Amino acid sequence: MKVLSKSRFKLGLECPNKLFFTGKDEYANRKSENPFLKALASGGFQVEELARMHYPEGIFINTENYEYEKAFQLTQEALLLENVVIYEAAFLIDNFFIRTDILVKEGNRIKLIEVKAKSFDPNEENIFVGSRGGLVRGWKPYLFDLAFQKHIASLTYPNFQFEAYFMMADKTKKASKDGLNQLFRVPANGNPRTDIIKKVSSIEEIGESVLSEINVNTIVNAIIGDQYKYHDNQGFHEALKLFKNSYLDSHYINWETKFSACKKCEFKASLEEKQEGKLSGFEYCIKKQHNWSDDDFLRPNAMEVWNFRGKDLMESNRLFMEDLTEDDLKIEVLTDKISSGERQWIQIEKARDNDNSIYVEKEGLNTEMAKWNFPLHFIDFETSTVALPFTAGRKPYEQVAFQFSHHIYYEDRTIEHKSEFISNTPGEFPNFIFARALKKSLENDNGTIFRFATHENSVLNAIILQLNESNEADKGELIKFLKTITNSTKDSVEKWEGERNMVDLNKIVKEYYYNPHTKGSNSIKAVLPAALNSSDYLKQKYSQAIGSLNLTSKNFDANHIWLKTEKNEVVNPYKMLPPVFEGWTELELQENLSEIDGIADGGAALTAYAKLQYQDMLERERAEITNALLKYCELDTLAMVMIYEHFKEDLIK
Repeated sequence: MKVLSKSRFKLGLECPNKLFFTGKDEYANRKSENPFLKALASGGFQVEELARMHYPEGIFINTENYEYEKAFQLTQEALLLENVVIYEAAFLIDNFFIRTDILVKEGNRIKLIEVKAKSFDPNEENIFVGSRGGLVRGWKPYLFDLAFQKHIASLTYPNFQFEAYFMMADKTKKASKDGLNQLFRVPANGNPRTDIIKKVSSIEEIGESVLSEINVNTIVNAIIGDQYKYHDNQGFHEALKLFKNSYLDSHYINWETKFSACKKCEFKASLEEKQEGKLSGFEYCIKKQHNWSDDDFLRPNAMEVWNFRGKDLMESNRLFMEDLTEDDLKIEVLTDKISSGERQWIQIEKARDNDNSIYVEKEGLNTEMAKWNFPLHFIDFETSTVALPFTAGRKPYEQVAFQFSHHIYYEDRTIEHKSEFISNTPGEFPNFIFARALKKSLENDNGTIFRFATHENSVLNAIILQLNESNEADKGELIKFLKTITNSTKDSVEKWEGERNMVDLNKIVKEYYYNPHTKGSNSIKAVLPAALNSSDYLKQKYSQAIGSLNLTSKNFDANHIWLKTEKNEVVNPYKMLPPVFEGWTELELQENLSEIDGIADGGAALTAYAKLQYQDMLERERAEITNALLKYCELDTLAMVMIYEHFKEDLIK
């Protein structure tokens, strides 16, 4: 049985064409996420369990996702009761299907409560509706989702009165109990939807909940009544009919392409996926609406341009880089730096000319690098924002810094993996231990410290606030140190810039360096392989085993080689990170099913940390995940060292 569920309704809101591709194995899908890992990483399963404790003794409609009729039948039976609480109540009518997180029935009045792993401030004005009268962009998908739920529930039971609510983490509330985030755990090989282990039996045992309800019924009714539209040319009821017919009949809607939406379309197939037989939904749309041939997709196009919005390009059918002019960009000319507009134009010109040579503002880069003091320190953090706080007095979604790596580059070219930190103990709030370890690693000299992007600075700002509110005996000296290596964020009441304020290597890349191999991306995952492909120095050096280099490592043996070439291209070192559970037997993998193949990006690291925190596992499995996290983070800081070496050895001589 095919139904238009709320997840497919939300997908249709993003772009109705996606309903033609979703659920078809032949189409590549970058968002085909494992729901188990997604729920775990976001902490959503904990928020949902805590929300259920607000309405205890509910009937759980425990059916498989595809058992639409069975779930509906069980819900019908439960709704015969005068007063009842139902978890995951199901409604099925006219091939529309929804599940609601919590349903509370009192006679003919029913509360539909959508539990979100998000936070809000109940004192804030214009939370959902902006000052100009439109829905706030970030909340729009969630409000339309809830409108869909209420509408289908009302169609199914027209004699009931439904009201729509969100239940979410409340930014104004603090945990009144230590270890709140450990009260709901997933057993080994368990499912966070069905197998939660609860260590409390009532809401009273945790003190004041950090969740609050907010009534959004008026806004939801306005959406159903077409007062608010998701797309300017499409009402709510039009969307329901269009989406259902498209999905059920597998009909391609031919919805008008939009530059920003197409640029981030998840139905794109990589070259490797195409070689495996996968199709590209993105290419299907562009061929249909813009008459591209297969060869056209090999030509540089405007959607590849970094940070480019491409206004009106779809409408004027000017989608190739060769169609663009300087008038399409806002080009500001800077002295010894590359402005955003210049960077875009450099990318366009080099792509059009098939020019893979590096562009560098040598004088500006040289001046900048002359300010750096040896020894050079390179640091990278892995962090999480957890829904339920670790300790009493903390608010939902505070920053948790659980890992760092630290490399030092000495003036004599020696490279040392100096230190690392990881917190893998369930329920341990690591931030102050993290800060002490970082201070110990960096306080011994006045060498320049590097980060990549703004994340590390933001995290340390958050830790400074947490220390200020704490009773830690050494908080004064920790805050003093952290302020020496950071600058205040724009939201800070107090303003400062430390004398050893970390240098943002990502900002250096953006302002002085463009490598066509990055294809416009400034992510370290793109800049590193681009640098390796462009640098004879790095190729010669890192094609040797670690043991033969002036380099130490805490997580890789002396025989490890970082540089590998295939078809005259350097393999991205992040793709060479060893898989988790390498060498385990099939039986061992079945007994310790973590569903993590490897850790090669921040999302996978976040998921791995969530598993260490919330899922019961054997110590051997815990150690395996911990080691994978350490290797990933070590590569992040070594990557920064390599990029520095590329600048030093190849660009400023």
